Amino acid sequence: MHDIEPWWGWREEYSAERDSKSPFYGRSYSEFQFTSRIYNYYIHPQWDFFGSETLYAKLLFVDYRQKFALIELIGEWNDCIENDISFLKRDLADALIEHNVSRFVFFCDNVLNFHGDEDCYYEEWYDDIRDENGWVCLVNTYDHVHKEMQKYRLQHYIHFGEVFNEMQWRALKPAFIIELIEGIIHGSQKQLL
Repeated sequence: MHDIEPWWGWREEYSAERDSKSPFYGRSYSEFQFTSRIYNYYIHPQWDFFGSETLYAKLLFVDYRQKFALIELIGEWNDCIENDISFLKRDLADALIEHNVSRFVFFCDNVLNFHGDEDCYYEEWYDDIRDENGWVCLVNTYDHVHKEMQKYRLQHYIHFGEVFNEMQWRALKPAFIIELIEGIIHGSQKQLL
């Protein structure tokens, strides 16, 4: 896992550590010191700790004018034991919602498992952004991850599943990703590129 880096392709356009509105503002990173771990596995030092011991994030892009954030995740999403959704909601999403971000895309290519629990944080998040026509979308979840999420009825609060999988998002511009997902959510787009 230590060689899986967060996506770097939009760093010329956005960097969370240089964004004063970002919860990761002012952070500095090493390319050579591996200190963060998920269980016994070191992860690349570019990933950001936001409170969870099993799930790390990278805020890849935020457009405050267009009210969206693109975030990549790595690890195990564990609501059952670690209550990861509370950290994700309180320490990451709420900081962005405070600056009017209402559309969240999470790239889950590196989320290996999901362990569900209650859905109250998801419901709260949904309530926080729905008046702004906001939404939360998970892209490229593994089948077993989205099946577990369905088991906990998270589809009532967030978008995920087959229609959002197989997206080659790294080849796209951030605004086009949002347009594509909006089209799927609102039914005007049936297929991904």
